[in-house]
Amino acid sequence: MTGSARRIRANRRVRASARFAVTVCLASALSSCATFEPPKPWEKGDLARPSMRFDGDPLAVKATQHIYQSKEGAAGGGAVGGGGCGCN
Repeated sequence: MTGSARRIRANRRVRASARFAVTVCLASALSSCATFEPPKPWEKGDLARPSMRFDGDPLAVKATQHIYQSKEGAAGGGAVGGGGCGCN
């Protein structure tokens, strides 16, 4: 066996072990993020906290929507993309 054949064989082993390591890491990361059951009733209180909202202050959001509607002359559509021509 020549030196280049040994290098090629060793290179294949390194690639195979690296591919296996990446696969194991990816599988463990994806499985740790998965939930297979909905939250329990006693856990829902943590999810309903005001700090978990997307919009922090509902009054400020309402005021912003009012200003937007006043400028545009139309109600709704503040959170949807598109210009009204139907070409979202």
